Formats: sequence, structure tokens, C-alpha cells
Amino acid sequence: MTTNAKTETVTHSGTEIFVPLNKLKKSSRNARKTPHSEAHIEALAASIAVKGMLQNLVVEPETNAEGEPTGSYLVTIGEGRRLAQLLRVKRKEIKKTEAIRCVLDTENDPQEISLDENVTREAMSPADQFERFRELSERKGWGAEEIAARFGVTAHVVRQRLRLGAVSPKLMQVYRDGDLTLDQLMAFAITEDHARQEQVYENLSHNREPWIIRRDLTKTNVAAADRRAIFVGAQAYAEAGGVIIRDLFSEDRGGFYEDPALLDRLVIEKLEGIAAEVQRAESWKWAAVHIEFPHAHGMRRAYPHAVELSEEDATAATAAQAEYDALTEQYDSAEELPDDVDQRFGELEAEIERIDALRHAYDTDEIARGGVFVVLSHDGTARVERGFIRAEDEKPEPQDAEDAGVEVEGVRVNADGEIIEDGESGEVGNHVSALDAEEEDAGDDGKPLSDLLIRDLTAHRTLGLRVALGDQPDMALTAVTHALAAQTFYRGVDASCLEIRPTSSYLASHADGIEDTAPAKALADRHAAWAADMPRDVADLWSFVAGLDHASVMALFAHCASLTINAVKQPWERKPHAQQTADRLATAVTLDLTEHWLPTVRTYLGRVTKAHILAAVREAVSDEAADRIAGMKKQAMAEAAEQLLAGTGWLPNLLRTTHPALLTRQPEAEPMPEGTHGTDGETLPIAAE
Repeated sequence: MTTNAKTETVTHSGTEIFVPLNKLKKSSRNARKTPHSEAHIEALAASIAVKGMLQNLVVEPETNAEGEPTGSYLVTIGEGRRLAQLLRVKRKEIKKTEAIRCVLDTENDPQEISLDENVTREAMSPADQFERFRELSERKGWGAEEIAARFGVTAHVVRQRLRLGAVSPKLMQVYRDGDLTLDQLMAFAITEDHARQEQVYENLSHNREPWIIRRDLTKTNVAAADRRAIFVGAQAYAEAGGVIIRDLFSEDRGGFYEDPALLDRLVIEKLEGIAAEVQRAESWKWAAVHIEFPHAHGMRRAYPHAVELSEEDATAATAAQAEYDALTEQYDSAEELPDDVDQRFGELEAEIERIDALRHAYDTDEIARGGVFVVLSHDGTARVERGFIRAEDEKPEPQDAEDAGVEVEGVRVNADGEIIEDGESGEVGNHVSALDAEEEDAGDDGKPLSDLLIRDLTAHRTLGLRVALGDQPDMALTAVTHALAAQTFYRGVDASCLEIRPTSSYLASHADGIEDTAPAKALADRHAAWAADMPRDVADLWSFVAGLDHASVMALFAHCASLTINAVKQPWERKPHAQQTADRLATAVTLDLTEHWLPTVRTYLGRVTKAHILAAVREAVSDEAADRIAGMKKQAMAEAAEQLLAGTGWLPNLLRTTHPALLTRQPEAEPMPEGTHGTDGETLPIAAE
């Protein structure tokens, strides 16, 4: 507001006068010594620009050493408004001679009235402020940006106040009464659903931490960090009519997706599109989509087999590898590669990777009978799992006459090759004494041996094998490896005479997302590599294992054995010896999980108490670092601790491996009873005979 009125010279107190801005000065007797903040001056300047000076300045005449007026005035009350007008001059909104309305006060003590003006007043209730902002927006139709410009604050601040003004009137009154803190009120403002706000408030226990309120308000929603939200994306979700709830008062990491059912539908639709492309491009019989991998599918899985490259691909592979090796040798000592060379390296790597993928392929018969699962990975990407054969699509196993229980040369034989005689139950196999048997025709040499005799003879053979195999460790390794591999890579067959039954616990039921970690990917790749090398017919497995060199046999044995490890601690299980063995195995293989596991809010810090968080920071960083975050709320503390622990290699006790040199020496063991075996001085229970 610009006023060009002439400056008045008056001497009596209480008169309203207009003084040029450049004639107004800061008073040394102003009670406020702490400078106004820049934000406050900005807000005043914005308000004055839109609404003018709502309050007069209070001034006194400036005098020189002789007590004569200088023509300038000292601002006793309103220094902030004077600075706001000077800011407007700097922005060229007004001139420095702009006439400012003032009230002359020569009777009161300037210091006293300045103090009185700052002390004898009561700030507006925040609740009233929030509601008035909301009413202003609704009545005037102004958006956050326009209101922000009129009040000299950011649009984000206005949105926060509007959101707080939308809190249930019932909760707003609770806040006015002092039974809710501002932090708690802000937590309720994450949603504008008054009924939901009041329901959560009524169900709160003594613990009313803001993060608990937010958790309860959003527990039916999906966080933007969820893999489903990442996969679909905010834009696609919004275009489908979905609403994203945003928390304006804390780091919400993208907000919360309000409609989980809609989000799941969009995930399935996108997965179905990918599945259709895979099926069309690769000609699988079927493709199925799931958000979670259907581990109970009950199907056999086929793996790709090694195949010969075509002459064209083999030539291309040789040429690409040769050029790659030549470039590597040429630029081996270069600190930085030229752009064109770096680009060529990338092209060659892509070509080599493309051709390598052609070295293994599924049988066309397996593709014609098999299918793929397209599922959602833990990181929000689609994962394609190929080669699953449904039971109805399996090839029927050929049956010979003996297995089918048919009549052979006039004698009926059951599925186990036993003679079924008249009056006998072939499955029960009643004992028939040789003295009671009918006299046989001496020339009937084609008649099969009896069940009793077969069992008798094969028992002797089994005993002989046990003795012989126990004397030949290398062959025992081959036999055990064969038994493990037969059950690891083939389904529904009894290919080994060793009664070894490996079991492998499903770890994803204990740790969400574990299958998408780097170690799980490495294990899956190792398994797929061995599966690709397995002979297609299990009958050829023995020749395959026996033909491996010692190192390869050991590697296959180690892989199969590794799949049977189960060191998961269940609350109802009591397996102290098994857990001790797991600890010793970890030491023996020098297990180091620092490369594969990080303490994050999701994996650990958000799932333990504040005391555990502080203990971790004290141990891995310092006492000072722990003290700095000790006063934080739980969620903020966990997030801060994640940053502090990054790169420290800290692990919780359950994931640590004792170094062999640090193992406590066991006292010298007393002689153990015959028939017991122990290690490191441990006495193990004697097995019952």
C-alpha cells in the first residue's frame, strides 16, 4: 500500500503521523535484542504487500546531543514491520520514501512499552490457527500456493496446516484440552477419515507414540516401499483411480496406497502381460502368475541342458572373445578408457553373454509339456521361473511284464517279481516251507525264484556291500554323492540302494524376502548349473558321478549336502546339540555374513527395542554416536542407526562366527566309554544298541 502524504511534525504524544521509511531507525531502547528471523520478516513482507500495514509503528523523535530533533524517528514498537518494508524496498516493490503510518509516543518509557508489547499478549491457539486456515481455503477457494503467498510461508507449511485443520473436531478438542500433543495430532492427520481417526484414538493403549498412531491408521494400506507399489508405480495406480495417502509431517517415503485390492489387481494384470510375452516368445504350454511363488505346486522341474552352438554362433563367440581379449591386453594399463573403447567393451560383453545363454536350452518336449511361473520378486521386479511339469503332463513310465504283474510262462508274478501261487496272497507273501511245497518238475528251470529265497540272497548281498563299501572310502563318497544327487535333481525315483533321505527346509517361511538376497541367488545359480549337467535319465546318473574327477565329485557332494543344512531356531524346538554343531560348522567354513547381510530398519533395527538399537551403535560406532540418537523416537532412531551402522560390518550375535583362534579351550576330557566319539573334548550321548 503506497501513501504519499506529507510527513507531519508534531510534538504531543498519541498523534498518528506518517513518516518516510528512510527516516525510521532502529531504537536502542527496543526490548527485543534477539534479531527477527528471516522467515518472520518474509512472512510480514508478504502480509503487508497483500493487506497493508495492519498495525501502526510506535515511534519517538530522534534528538542530537543538544536535545534537538534530527527529523528522524526511532521505532519503539514494530521493528519487524520496519524491516519487512525495507525488504520490500530491496525488492523494488516500494520506494525508500514510502510514508509509514506511526503513532508518536513521548510520554511512556520506550523500553517498558516495547517489553509490554512483546510480553502482554497471548499467542493464538494452534488449533484455532489450523481450523481458520482450513476455513479460509474452503470459503475463498484458495489453494495452498495462493495462501502461502499471502502469509509469507511455504506451500508445504500451508498444506500441513490445512491437513491439521481437517482432523476430526472431536480430536481437535482433545488437543485443545491438552490430552493430545501436537506430534500426536500430526500423526492423526495422515488421513482425513474422521471415523477412522476416532476409532484408532479409542483403541489406543497407554502407549500413544506418534509412530504407533500412524501404524494403526495405515495398517490396512500399502506402503509405497512395498514391492507391489514399486512394481505398479504411483502413476499407473493413480490412473486406475487409486488414492495415495501422504504424510505431510514425516518422511513417508512415497506415502501409502489406500486400496490394497486395486493394487493387487494391477500387479496381477502386469504380471499376466509379462507371462503372455514369455509364453508367446518361448512356446511354453502354460504360464501362471502369482504375487507369491507357489512353493506347494507339487511339480517336477526340468532344467536346461547343454547344447552345441550352431556354426554361426560358435564363430561369432570366438570372434567376440578374441576381440575382447585383445582390447583387454591393449588397455590393461590405462587408467581411463576412451569413450568409444568403453562402449565397445560393453557391446562385446553383451554379445558374449547372449551367446553363452545359447549353450543351454530346454528340450522342445519339455517346453511342449511344461510351463512357467511369473511371480513378484522382493525388490518389486518380475521373476520368471521356467521348466515346471504338471503331473498330468508327465510322460508315462514304460512298464515291462515283470513290473506289471502279468503271467510269465504260465506263472503269475506280482509287481515285486514274487510268484503268486494259488491260495496265496501275493501282497502278504505267506511263508511256504520247502517240505510242504509240491514236488517241482526238475526240468522247469524257467520258473522264477521264490520271494523268500530272493530276500535271503539279497540280504547276503547287502551285507557284502556294506563290508566292501566300508573298506573303500573313495567309492563310498561316490555312492553317497549318487544317492544325494538322485534325490536332489530327480523327482519320484528310488535310484540309490543307500537309504539316505536328505531333507531341505524352506527358509522363505522364516525370513521374508530371503530368496531374493545375493546368497540365495548364488545358491540358485549353483543348483541350476549342476542341474544342467545332470544326465536326463536317472539310470545314467551312476556313470555320470563315477566319471567325475575327485574335485568335481567333492563339489557335487558339497552342494547336495549344503541343501540339507537347517540352523533355524524355532521357539518350540529344543536342539542344543544341533545348534552347537551349526556354530562349529560356521567356524569351520569361516562363515562371514558381513558381505551379505546389513542391519537396516527392515531387517533388524525396526524390529528390536530402542535399547538394542543403542547397544548396536555403541558397539559398532561409539558411545557419543549412541548418545546423539538416544532421545529420538523409535522410528527416527532406527533410521539414524541404519546410517550410522552402514559400512561398519556390525552383526547381531546370532549372525556372528567365532574365529577358531578365539574358541575357548575345552578342559582335557576324561577317557570316554568305549563306543562313544566326541570332538573338542565334548562327550556325546552313547547311541543305544
